Amino acid sequence: MTQQLEATARTPLNRERVLQTAVSLADAVGFESLSMRRLAEELGVVPMAIYKHVANKDELLDGMVATLIGEIDPPAPGQDWKSAVRLRVLSARRALQRHPWARQAIESRTNKTPAVLDYMDSFTGMFLAGGFSADLTHHVMHAIGGRMWGFTQELFDAPAGPTAASPAEIPAEARAAMLEQMAARYPNIVAIATSVDHDEGSVVGHGCDDQFEFEFALDLLLDGFERLHEQGWSSTQAKLDRT
Repeated sequence: MTQQLEATARTPLNRERVLQTAVSLADAVGFESLSMRRLAEELGVVPMAIYKHVANKDELLDGMVATLIGEIDPPAPGQDWKSAVRLRVLSARRALQRHPWARQAIESRTNKTPAVLDYMDSFTGMFLAGGFSADLTHHVMHAIGGRMWGFTQELFDAPAGPTAASPAEIPAEARAAMLEQMAARYPNIVAIATSVDHDEGSVVGHGCDDQFEFEFALDLLLDGFERLHEQGWSSTQAKLDRT
């Protein structure tokens, strides 16, 4: 332990080390538990030492998001636009799954930093390089939304919080009674929720295969974008068609 502390003390403190340590700490303790004081303890320095490298916690979080972006594969060379986008999105999803705090951090950032803008510009560029018009690409980016970062809002998320219990923790009789009550009041929801087998080990609360659902929706969007691109779609014409 003494040798480890001495090695830490000998390692110069810089912005990269602060950010990498913050990422590792958030991986270990979660987004809500990350604080400048706790980060300083992890680095073996006083809190003021951190502020020489990041001005405040917002800048720390911006830097952590930039670190996450650095883990996303760049556009694959030699790929058609559809394959390139799909590979990039799935790479972003793998990065997000390595860092459970990442989605919350991304959603908490209200200002677009250079790292975020660079990623968005590169992502947009895959469609433009594939021959999409700027008009169609604008609407594509709206449609793809958070999938650009590798996440979507899950349809059947379990309630958040310490009192939420997984289905496996609820006795079978109680689950059956709950399902019966749900079916009486929300028959359509129950019909679709019970239409497929569920994986209780899934990260989604009710055991949906979230990776399958994510890729299903992604492929559906990409197929739709491809069809509109081939049709020479424009928002001007689409609006005229609706009048």
